[in-house]
Amino acid sequence: MGKGLAGTFQIAKQTYSHADKILGFRLSQLSWDGPEELLNDTVNTQPALLVHSVAALRVFSEQHRGFRPAYVAGHSMGELSALVAAEALSFEETLHLVRRRGELMKSAGYTNPGGMTAILGLDIPTLELICKEASSETEIVQIANDNCPGQVVISGARPALEKAQAQAIARGAQRVVPLAVSIGAHSPLMAITQADFNQTVTMAPILDPTVPILGNVSAQPLNTADAIRSDIQAQLTSRVRWTETIQYLLDQGVNTFIEFGPGKVLTGLLKRMDRQATRINLGIPEDFL
Repeated sequence: MGKGLAGTFQIAKQTYSHADKILGFRLSQLSWDGPEELLNDTVNTQPALLVHSVAALRVFSEQHRGFRPAYVAGHSMGELSALVAAEALSFEETLHLVRRRGELMKSAGYTNPGGMTAILGLDIPTLELICKEASSETEIVQIANDNCPGQVVISGARPALEKAQAQAIARGAQRVVPLAVSIGAHSPLMAITQADFNQTVTMAPILDPTVPILGNVSAQPLNTADAIRSDIQAQLTSRVRWTETIQYLLDQGVNTFIEFGPGKVLTGLLKRMDRQATRINLGIPEDFL
């Protein structure tokens, strides 16, 4: 993650060096050389994703000075990366916030272990009903990520999750894919850390953004620091409304989307919603040359 970028562009190398200094350990070495098991620990994965995305953004900004997006958005942890792009929070403060988010989510996973499952081929109303039927008063499963039409992730307590998986298959899901995680992200299982996370977000010196940020929870533009804080705090236990986010942007006439960071997940989701939209991925040196 980001090794080629840092080896090619000085601004990317500086971003990784700055991140190492902020965190007090070699996140750069972990991102570039692993070990994979340690990189996949959410306390490291989340900062690594942020740093790679910001490094790519800075390379782009150097090449296209004066460029100003109409909106910025990010999926789950990516909403925090969007704070940097919108100049609502410094890179240093965002990195601290993301690291803390990962620590709290990992802690919640130990205390309230759960799981997540991708469901393909069922619509939101059907999955909402399935989750309601599979949940009990003490064991809840809910929609965690509405990624695009026909691709949804559910999350929660394992007994309820397993019931929901079985019902999804019975109701005609094309695929049911349990994810290799022990954390029920974007579910009530995260509530145990909500107070700590709320305090962390409240203490972060968030500013009004220079461009609107699309919130994960609201799927609407966030134009003030208070609105940003509320959305990020609620995100911990709430659904990521990515389908609605992209649809809002399309409805506003946005026709070009740039994805910064590793992979092409978000542009892949966009393709399923609008094949005519221009999709640009910026994460490796070849993307910039």
